[in-house]
Amino acid sequence: MVVADLHTHTTNSDGQFTLETLVAAAREYDVRVVAVTDHDRTHPDLNTPVTHVDGVTVVHGIELRVDAGDQEVDLLGYAVTDTASLGAETDRIQADRIERARKTVALVEAETGVDLDVAFEPGVGRPHVARAVAESDAPYDYEGAFDHLIGDDGPCYVARAVPSFERGVDLLSEACGLVGLAHPLRYGDPEAALALCDRLDAVEYHYDYGREVDLRPVERAIEEYGLTVTGGSDAHDEVLGRAGLDRDEYRAFRNAVSL
Repeated sequence: MVVADLHTHTTNSDGQFTLETLVAAAREYDVRVVAVTDHDRTHPDLNTPVTHVDGVTVVHGIELRVDAGDQEVDLLGYAVTDTASLGAETDRIQADRIERARKTVALVEAETGVDLDVAFEPGVGRPHVARAVAESDAPYDYEGAFDHLIGDDGPCYVARAVPSFERGVDLLSEACGLVGLAHPLRYGDPEAALALCDRLDAVEYHYDYGREVDLRPVERAIEEYGLTVTGGSDAHDEVLGRAGLDRDEYRAFRNAVSL
């Protein structure tokens, strides 16, 4: 039974939850702990590492994209205390995200001949563009927008500037109680991604990949590096509990983060 879903997104980035609906969903799905891990920014309404709302524990987190050399990976930071250095970096990243979105929308509009309704504001990302495509007269749904337009190999893909892995680890280690690798089996080279865990505290073991996966490489990394197990739904919609920690795993996580 999932008691802690430690990977969710809100309207602060590209999710559909507000803090209020996230807490309500946690109660609906009988999830006692949720972590807000918005992309490349902390949540402005979470001022402490942990908040308790209506019987639900809300952990303030962040998901930070970093450049590990041969590939980009995502780091999850938990129990955030905002620092000046992290704030400066996330401000820079958000400015880059806005500029990237403008370029992406211009390319998609030129490619499809439709006008897209996208708000160019902090938190904007490709999911916002894909939703706008799906709501337009273009012949693509949300998934089709990624497959045919804005995916990494698509004609409208625009790269963005992300911090190095080393810089990301330093920033999150200063600001967070625990730093881990997100969804290790999603990357082009999972073994190389898992090798980065020698610099990290944790790894996302429980994750809804939507396909059968071999978790043995993750289990070996947990054993080799003494990692704390994390897990979550990576919820961008309003469903919780597809993946996460059971009671004993959450107890170990809580002790590691000193919640």
